[in-house]
Amino acid sequence: MANTRCRCRARPVTFLCHRLLHFLSTRRLRRRRLRLTTTTATGHEAESPAKSAAAEQRDAAGDDAAVAGKYWAQRHSLFALYDRGVQMDAEGWYSATPEAIAAAQAARAPRGSLVLDAFAGVGGNSIQFAARGCRVVAVEIDPRKVELAAHNARIYGVEDRIEFVVGDFFRLAPSLKADSVFLSPPWGGPSYRQAQVYSLDMLKPKDGFKIFQAAQKISPNIIMFLPRNVDISQVEQLSWLSSPPLDFVKVIVNLSICNNNIGIPAVVLQSEESYVEHRLKGITAYFGGMAQEVQKQEQNCF
Repeated sequence: MANTRCRCRARPVTFLCHRLLHFLSTRRLRRRRLRLTTTTATGHEAESPAKSAAAEQRDAAGDDAAVAGKYWAQRHSLFALYDRGVQMDAEGWYSATPEAIAAAQAARAPRGSLVLDAFAGVGGNSIQFAARGCRVVAVEIDPRKVELAAHNARIYGVEDRIEFVVGDFFRLAPSLKADSVFLSPPWGGPSYRQAQVYSLDMLKPKDGFKIFQAAQKISPNIIMFLPRNVDISQVEQLSWLSSPPLDFVKVIVNLSICNNNIGIPAVVLQSEESYVEHRLKGITAYFGGMAQEVQKQEQNCF
C-alpha cells in the first residue's frame, strides 16, 4: 500500500510538469509565428512608419558621419569657412568643388551677370559665383541639398544673390534664361577614379552630351567641370554640337600664378586642368563667350 501511494502521488507532479512544458513550448511557438507574420518579403521585420522614418534618419546620419570621417582632412579645401558651421551631406563631401577651383571658375564670369548653376549640390560653386558679384539661380533636385546650400550661403553672406530652385534641371531648362550656365553634374561617386578613361556617358543623371544640349537651350556660354580622367576627344565633340562648331584648344593651368590662373589663349573653347596642392582634381571646359572671357583675362596676366 505504501508503494501504491507513492506512485499515486507521483502522477500529479509528472502531469503538471508535462502541462508546464506544453505551455512554454506553445508560448514560444506563438511568439515565433508572430515574428513570421510581421516579417516583410525582404526578410526584415516590419516596423511602424514612425520607426521606419526614424531609422532612415539614423542611417542617413550614420552615412554622413562615415563619409565625413573619410574626407575630414579636406574640409577647409572644400569650404574655407567650414568651422563657422558649413553643413554637408554624404554626397557633398566627395562631390563639392574645392573652393580654390570654384573661385577660379567663378572668376571667368563677368561681374553682375546671371549664372545658372544646374546641379548646385550643397552650394560650393553657387557661393563663389555670388561672391564674385554675379546673380545666381541654383537648381538642385534634392530638397535636402537645397536646405544645406542655403544654409552655407548664409554663412558666406551671399544668400541675397542666390535664388535656390528645387527641381529637375532637364524639365526646367526650356523655360530658363541666363548669361551663362555652370555644369558640374554628378560624376558617379569616388569610383570614377577607377576608370582609365572617363567617358561622358558615365555622367549622371544623363550622359554629358544630353546635359550639354540642355544647357545650350539656356545660353551658349557654358562652363563644365569634369573628372580629371575625362576623354578629351569627347569634350572636343561637345564643341561640334554648337552652330557653328567651336574650335578646341587644351590648356594646362597652374593655380599658383596670375590670381591662381594662367593658361594658353584659346579662341572659343578652352579647357583647364585644376590642381590643388599639386594634385589634379578635374578639368574645366569653357565654351562660347566664356572661352573668350578666359582668353581676355589670361592676356591681361602677362
